[in-house]
Amino acid sequence: MRFDRIRLENFKCYEQTDVRLDPGVTVIHGLNGSGKSSLLEACFFALYGAKALDKTLDEIVTIGAEETVVELDFTHGGEGYHIRRRIRVSSGDARTAECVLEGPGGTTEGATDVRERIAGLLRMDTDAFVNCAYVRQGEVNKLINASPSVRQDMIDDLLQLGKLEEYRERASDARVGVGRVRDDKQGALAEIDDQIEQKESKDLHGRRTELETRLAEIDEKIEEYESGKRKAEKTQEQAESIIEEYEEKRAELSELDEEIGELREEIQSTERTRADLADRIDEKRTAREEAEQSRDELLAAADGLDADPESLGGDDIDDALAAVTEEIDDLTEKIREASVEKQEADSEAETLREQAEQLEADAAEAREEATDLDAEREEAEERIESTRAEIAEMDEEIDRLRDTFADEPVEFGEAEAYYESVSDDLGECRERRAELEATLENERERLEEAEQLREAGKCPECGQPVENSPHVETIDEYRERVEELESELTELSERIETLESQRETAEQLREREQRVEELENNRENLRQLLDQREDAVAEKRDRIEQLREQAEEAATEAEQKRSAAQEAEQRATDHQEQIASYNREKATLAENRDRLEELSDVLDRIDSLGEEIERLRERREQKESLNDERRERLAEKRERRNELREEVDDDRIEKARSERDRAAEHIEKVTDALEELETERSERQEQLGGIENELDQLEELRERRAELAETVERLESLHDEAAELEEMYGRLRAQLRRKNVDTLERMLNETFELVYENDTYSRIELDGEYHLTIYQKDGEALDPDQLSGGERALFNLSLRCAIYRLLAEGIEGTAPMPPLILDEPTVFLDSGHVTQLVELIESMRDRGVEQILVVSHDDELVDAADELITVTKDSTTNRSTVERGRLGEQVLEI
Repeated sequence: MRFDRIRLENFKCYEQTDVRLDPGVTVIHGLNGSGKSSLLEACFFALYGAKALDKTLDEIVTIGAEETVVELDFTHGGEGYHIRRRIRVSSGDARTAECVLEGPGGTTEGATDVRERIAGLLRMDTDAFVNCAYVRQGEVNKLINASPSVRQDMIDDLLQLGKLEEYRERASDARVGVGRVRDDKQGALAEIDDQIEQKESKDLHGRRTELETRLAEIDEKIEEYESGKRKAEKTQEQAESIIEEYEEKRAELSELDEEIGELREEIQSTERTRADLADRIDEKRTAREEAEQSRDELLAAADGLDADPESLGGDDIDDALAAVTEEIDDLTEKIREASVEKQEADSEAETLREQAEQLEADAAEAREEATDLDAEREEAEERIESTRAEIAEMDEEIDRLRDTFADEPVEFGEAEAYYESVSDDLGECRERRAELEATLENERERLEEAEQLREAGKCPECGQPVENSPHVETIDEYRERVEELESELTELSERIETLESQRETAEQLREREQRVEELENNRENLRQLLDQREDAVAEKRDRIEQLREQAEEAATEAEQKRSAAQEAEQRATDHQEQIASYNREKATLAENRDRLEELSDVLDRIDSLGEEIERLRERREQKESLNDERRERLAEKRERRNELREEVDDDRIEKARSERDRAAEHIEKVTDALEELETERSERQEQLGGIENELDQLEELRERRAELAETVERLESLHDEAAELEEMYGRLRAQLRRKNVDTLERMLNETFELVYENDTYSRIELDGEYHLTIYQKDGEALDPDQLSGGERALFNLSLRCAIYRLLAEGIEGTAPMPPLILDEPTVFLDSGHVTQLVELIESMRDRGVEQILVVSHDDELVDAADELITVTKDSTTNRSTVERGRLGEQVLEI
């Protein structure tokens, strides 16, 4: 696997960056804090999302930005993949807004699903990636500082041995679970045996036979009682029929009496109604005569009618009404036209007055705005003068600061380079002093040891007795070496003091240059502001003149509008007088129309009264005919009533009632006996049902017992199988761990021997519990933490590379390994160990690692790289940029 391209937008210190990553060894170079590690962190974040962060999503979003985008192209197993993650900040909280992985097999969306697919592709989760392929800054000693048990868990997880332990634990859990289920089933089996024994002791079959015999006897008695009850019910039914027939005739007699009485009342009521109708006919005749008199009076008063009252018809009145209505409509149209013209004149007058008022208000507003702008102009001119004075003061300070460089070791503009040069020299001197102090300490220890040996009569160099040793002059060489180192250290300390003083001076000069740059920027800003203010003052003068002209024009136009409004008001008054004349004429016509309409109503009333008189006369005749029919029905009902009185027999009815009562008494007694028998039968049947249920339960218990016995037997077998499976996984894990430990130990020794040139150590041993031991040439065993800082760091890097090799070679190409990433691996290494680290990286590349990414500012690593990426940070914007290639081939930067 290899990374092909990383694109960042608002990721930490990167505003927008697009970097191509090639196979081979790539060194990401730059000063501390420039953002080198952030490029690798972005790759790690692209793969695993929030799980790759030590804190929260908020820390990766550039300060002030609302959105972060990270895109990674990588090749895995010969196939191309693309990941895009977009983080959105909302209400101060950063959340994943988009997460997409595109590649063979389709598209995966969602942070969780993408992380799981990446873990499946690489066969590594976040922790495994960090423990194998990604040596993060400050974690170079992570494995060696870990306890053997923690180291064991880390490496077992990387080698997938944790899965076997997980399977073993699952088998153990299954064995324990099966054992619990087996014990439960055995307990249930014993409980069922007890229940079967209890039910068999109840003699259920005998009790069932007794109950069935008693139920047969009860059924026989019930049948006997029900037969007698049916006979009594039949007798009761016949008596009820006779009584019912008697009651029906009595009811019919009563009903006939009521109907005869009702018919008499209806005949009398109808006669009263006929009398009322005769009275109403007389009233209607009187009303018709009064209507005819009103007709004659209205005809005499109406205009446009000359007909005789007796021959006057509705058509004559309709024609007269049509003529009057037409005249009224003509006048209405004239009134409407005059009203429209008056309304138009009123509206025109009102509009002109409003326009005049608005123009007067506009004139006043323009005068007021001109006055305000004039005051603002005066204030702006005062600010212009103040700004000019401020610019002059800045010019003086800039000239003064530039003049201070006259007596300094560099000219203005060279302070930054001078500061960096002095800082580099100071850093080199300090590093050299640290080396000299360490070397001097070693030489002093050797001199002290040599003097002690000489006092003991032994050779300072080889430790043999003096008389047998040819190297007794070595102690003088040690003293000379110590003196030379002390002298050089003294000179170097003086040099460092001088450089520190020079750096302090350079720092002051750099601050002056920065102050000049700041003043020049401020001065430029003030000059731009001054130009803007002068332009604004000129614009205000033009605006003031324009506003005053507008005020005069508006006042003149307002006077014209008021004059036109008065003319429109006079036209409206003329139209109002004409409308009043039309209305008077219309009122006269409306009075005549009302008389004509009233005359029409009177004619209609006369016709209506005539028709109503005729209807009342017909109704009175109908009532007389109805009474004749009722008198006939009354005679028929009187005849039927006499017949029914002869048919009613009271003695027969009394006998029927006596038989009905005796039958009811017998039925009541039989019903009570039947209820008792039914109750007993129900109880016996319930008891029989209970026994049947118990017999069914006994059969079910016997069936369940057979099933449980079979289940317990199967569970015993399954429990044994789970125990065997648990033991097998444990053995397999131990065998694979031993095999991997042997292979890892061999690879670790190969790697360590390749890069470690000191012949003090003979071999490294890794036991089954992943405890590391280093053996010296003399056979003495050491723990890794007894090594010096540089040796311990190099040892750890060798261990990480050996683990990487084991995973790559053990998987046999089925899951290509990710790039080997080393973030600041030289932190604990001196120059000699850096050379060995270079050899280690070269060996990993020779063994087939497709891509190695190293973050470092060490020149030796830079020289050994196939590709170089340089990261720089702008101190003003605090934004990082990236350049590619040794000659600074520019990477896409926006």
